[in-house]
Amino acid sequence: MSTLSEPKEAFPYKPPTAEIKKHFKEIFDLTKPLNVPISKLIFDKVAAFLILLCCLPIIILLLLANFIEGLIIRENRGPLFFYYYAVSSGKTFKKYKIRLIKLKYIDKELQAAGDWHAFKNEWMPESRTNVGHFVKKFYLDEIPQFYNVLKGDMSIVGPRPIAVHHYVRDLEQGNVVRSLIRGGLLGYGHIRKGTVEFGNPIYEYEYVSHYMHASTFSLLLLDLKIIFKGIRVMMKGKGL
Repeated sequence: MSTLSEPKEAFPYKPPTAEIKKHFKEIFDLTKPLNVPISKLIFDKVAAFLILLCCLPIIILLLLANFIEGLIIRENRGPLFFYYYAVSSGKTFKKYKIRLIKLKYIDKELQAAGDWHAFKNEWMPESRTNVGHFVKKFYLDEIPQFYNVLKGDMSIVGPRPIAVHHYVRDLEQGNVVRSLIRGGLLGYGHIRKGTVEFGNPIYEYEYVSHYMHASTFSLLLLDLKIIFKGIRVMMKGKGL
C-alpha cells in the first residue's frame, strides 16, 4: 500500500525561541486581538467574492463529478462539503472544506461534534474518492474557505487557522499569533510547507509585526507576494 507523508500533527509549529520572544516582545505583550485594517478587510471581501464567482463553474463540475462517482461507486457517495471547528483570532468557527474521503472512513460521532479527528484517515490513500484525489492534488479542497472570508471568519492572508486541539497545543507551547489576528487561506509560514522551514514560527511573528506597523500599501504588497507564492505551489499540483 502506498503512503502519504502528512504528519499526524498536521500543523507542527515549534515553540517560539527566546530570540523570537525578545525580538517580538510587543506581540507577546498584547492582551486582545488586533483590529483588521479597513483596507485589508475590503481587499478580503472583494477578492473572496470575485474568486468564488470565478470558482463557481469548478464547484458545479465538482458537484456533478461527485454525484456521478457516487452513482457508479456507491461507497464513494456523500456530500461534497464538510466542516470542522477551527480557531481564528482566538475565536472558534466552522471551517468549510471539500470532502476527500469515503464516508466509511469518517468517524460519525466526531463529525457531529465538528472534531478534526473525524477526518484523520484523509491521509490513507485507500480512503480517498477519485474526486478527492484530484481535488487534493490542486488544493481545491480549500475553495469553500473563501466563503469563510466573506463571513468574516478568515482573511485571504494570515496564519493558517488550525483545528481546536492544534490551537490549544500551539497556545500551550507559547505561540500567540493565532489568538491575535484572523487566520488566512495562505500564511507567511504555511507557504513554506514542504520545506525545512515549515513549522518555524518566526514567519508568523514577522507577519504580525508587519500587520501592526506597515503602511496600507506595504501590507497589501506583502499579501500579494504571499498569494503569488501560494498560486505557484497550487499550480504544481503536488498536494497530498
